[in-house]
Amino acid sequence: MIGLPGRPRLRRALVVAALTALLAFAAFEGWAYLDARDDSTVAYATSRDAALKAGRTQIVALSTLDAAHPDAALRTWLDASTGPLHDELRRTGAGKPTTSARGSVTDAAVTELDDRSGTAKLIATVQIQLTPAGGTASTDRKRFEAALERTGSGWKLKALNAVPVTAP
Repeated sequence: MIGLPGRPRLRRALVVAALTALLAFAAFEGWAYLDARDDSTVAYATSRDAALKAGRTQIVALSTLDAAHPDAALRTWLDASTGPLHDELRRTGAGKPTTSARGSVTDAAVTELDDRSGTAKLIATVQIQLTPAGGTASTDRKRFEAALERTGSGWKLKALNAVPVTAP
């Protein structure tokens, strides 16, 4: 059998072309990675995630109350809040509750974020386990809209409002 004279050159040219394409792709991916690392969208996403995590935590704090320890609940509420909400909680206190509540955020999303001014808004659905003194526990579901502000000690709630559930 007689070999084709151009075959080894063609194979070598294909290998060189494939290696060149591979190197070009690797260089582009390296550049894209380095460019994305300093990208402002990464910083924005990080800030959004921090606001969301803090908002979820703060909403749980404000929807939880141990009736046996209202002063501890008030301290937790004050730690989770700032601005007008903080002032209102300080003024009204926890009172003398007869029902304990344990909140858990079932879902939440940041709806607005102004990273420059350090403000955010989020919506959340919350399940609250209510346990009256000597009574039977029940579960309540709420929807909240929250305003957050970035403080020296992280994101805090500056407003928390119940969103009414409307029939379709």
